Amino acid sequence: MSSHPLSRRGFLSVGALSGLGLGLADFLAIRESAAAENLYETPPQVAKSVIHIFLPGGLSAQESFDPKPYAPIEYRGELRAIPTKITGESFSELLPKTAQLADKLTVVRSLTHGEAAHERGQHNMMTYYRPSPALQFPSMGSVVSHEQGPRNNLPGYICVPNAPNPYASSGYLSSAYAPFALGDAPERAGFKVRDLNHPGGIDHSRAMRRRQALEIVNRQFTSQTTSDDVHAMSSFYERAFDLIDSPAAREAFNLEAEEGKVRDRYGRNQAGQRMLMARRLVEAGARFVTLSYGGWDHHQQVTTNMRRNMPAFDQGYAALIADLEERGLLGETLVLVSSEFGRTPKINADGGRDHWSKVFSVVLAGGGTKRGAVVGSSGPTASDPEETPISPEDLATTIYHQLGIPANKELMSPGGRPVEIVNGGKIRPELLG
Repeated sequence: MSSHPLSRRGFLSVGALSGLGLGLADFLAIRESAAAENLYETPPQVAKSVIHIFLPGGLSAQESFDPKPYAPIEYRGELRAIPTKITGESFSELLPKTAQLADKLTVVRSLTHGEAAHERGQHNMMTYYRPSPALQFPSMGSVVSHEQGPRNNLPGYICVPNAPNPYASSGYLSSAYAPFALGDAPERAGFKVRDLNHPGGIDHSRAMRRRQALEIVNRQFTSQTTSDDVHAMSSFYERAFDLIDSPAAREAFNLEAEEGKVRDRYGRNQAGQRMLMARRLVEAGARFVTLSYGGWDHHQQVTTNMRRNMPAFDQGYAALIADLEERGLLGETLVLVSSEFGRTPKINADGGRDHWSKVFSVVLAGGGTKRGAVVGSSGPTASDPEETPISPEDLATTIYHQLGIPANKELMSPGGRPVEIVNGGKIRPELLG
């Protein structure tokens, strides 16, 4: 067993950055939390990056990754099931491209958590904790940023285009570990990431003079104190300057650098361009990228809505998985597709499906997960996990394990309370290659 506790337990309580024209306060807030002194075993790192594709609203598994072709029409819906590269398994007819690379995926058809309200379901699937009035839990992206830090001058945690919900943030951790949001949609003509350039009227030489002046002030200030908090402040300023002044980091956000045929392959739409941006970011060194696409809260006309939303997802997702494989990145990049819950087994009077959290599907690829696997079952009508139920805690523990992060490690929350990264989850070997 190995332990890697940090000595500091206090939180920094310092105001947001100002006067630099950076606009990166959410990313560079000057506070830092420490780990509690519990024992844990650090697993070897397999996955170096995560792309989390979050489909807000509650994706219907029956119209996507878990069709029920032999159920009565009021359960199976109007869409056909089509064969996949996994022998004997089918996807919805709306996923033809994804079906042809199913041999690279792990489809979990038995995720269950029991929280059927959007906010609570989102909290569960972003933080892997049940909501608590006493504590705000950090998202997985923020935990990864806290544990592993930035790489290649890129933020450790990035959201495309913005955080998909309030629970995608840093919770009780410092806001330094909140996501860096692009602030603009990659599919938009004239797309431009905010905060990557010096403010108007500030050229490189002037910015460097400001940086040198700041360093002089910092040296004077820090020489008069031994506080770890004060010394830590300089590192956040340095990170801001490094991001702006790194051509490689800025280039990672430059979608125009992609050949037209690549952009066409992903699809010049919301899903495709966001997934292409995610690939560029992890290829450049980003550790955790969350992207959101569409709206999947289909209480009415689920078939019509799925026909409208799913084809762009199918094209972009299939392109992403194939592109990562071709570039030799899939083995070290874990791609997760999830939503806050699923939809009711039976279609309602409005031709839609309502909220259903007893059982739904998530999909993993890469990062050492099993290839060509279907794990668990939702039974003949997608009512309950019939076999191999998997909790959000199990899912998170398994992902953290692949990232080389011990899920039972304690982090220190406000008031000196140690909190495990995940409470009670298990590594699920069924998901791993």
